Amino acid sequence: MEIVYCHNVEKIYQQGHVQVPALRGIEMVVERGEFTALAGPSGSGKTTLLNLIGGLDRPTVGEIRINGVSLEGMSESALTRLRLEKIGFVFQAYNLIPVLSAVENVEFVMLLQGIPAEERRERARRILQEVGLEDMMDRRPSQLSGGQQQRVAVARSIVANPHLVLADEPTANLDSKTGHDLLDIMLRLNSEKNITFIFSTHDHQVMERARRLIQLRDGKVVDDRRD
Repeated sequence: MEIVYCHNVEKIYQQGHVQVPALRGIEMVVERGEFTALAGPSGSGKTTLLNLIGGLDRPTVGEIRINGVSLEGMSESALTRLRLEKIGFVFQAYNLIPVLSAVENVEFVMLLQGIPAEERRERARRILQEVGLEDMMDRRPSQLSGGQQQRVAVARSIVANPHLVLADEPTANLDSKTGHDLLDIMLRLNSEKNITFIFSTHDHQVMERARRLIQLRDGKVVDDRRD
């Protein structure tokens, strides 16, 4: 079942009087349950593409559909609702709220969704147990290691049962062992919950363990390989 569809997607940024193309005619279909990595050198367009798929930015040309629904012409409030209900995000810099505990950070998305407090807390605690942080739930981000913070970010991204998780360089700030452990968690969640993961990455660990590797260069897909 198709979850992401990109047709002739282009993104051009205006820098002064100069137009800088970031993406050039991207064609891509991602099926539900894939574990896919977008790879390529800096400036290849992988983070730009991830942001367009997540509705954080809009393409200059082309169409993107999520679960069969076109993002073209969607209002900002509709895009916000789509991200809240259908898409989880994991960022390189964790993006946790420093004054909230781990369990409160995970609860935050459900708070925005209007889920009752008791259900929020139970679901947040359960997902933190799944990522191995049952003893760290009440710690604030400053009391957690980088790897633990990224586990909280992964828990937050999946607690609302999204169809799709977009992970932008999620292992970039982690040592290789911690990155390996985090990938193990995400692979297990992919297998057990059939959550679709799309990564942008420079990390060879991620590329090697992805079941599909899409290589970008100069804003174009230059290779697309599956296991």
